[in-house]
Amino acid sequence: LQKILILLHVTACVVVGKTLMVLFPNAMKRYILKQGEKSRMNVNPKFRYENWGPTFFSFKYLLFVLKVKWKRLEDEAHEGHPAPNTPVVTFSGEVRHLFDFMQDNRPLILNFGSCT
Repeated sequence: LQKILILLHVTACVVVGKTLMVLFPNAMKRYILKQGEKSRMNVNPKFRYENWGPTFFSFKYLLFVLKVKWKRLEDEAHEGHPAPNTPVVTFSGEVRHLFDFMQDNRPLILNFGSCT
């Protein structure tokens, strides 16, 4: 049921977005560029709206957003329930799952951080 609701919501957003891009292309370009500023995508010197802007609200965009949102459904953690077996990427770039790192009865400790 959740996947159907997500499908309907994302499809409606894509249809509205595509319609607005056709009716008001300059306004939508400004909106998309403003979103790029928030994500700091515009910091990249090779960034060009013409290279990726028109792909917004396309069929590929719809499929990508659906895949991400559906995947996030599987990653929800709820108190008192088992932890999700979330995919993780190793330093070598290999995709594994969280439970792959568990050993016997030893606790698995996750340490998150960043270096800036």
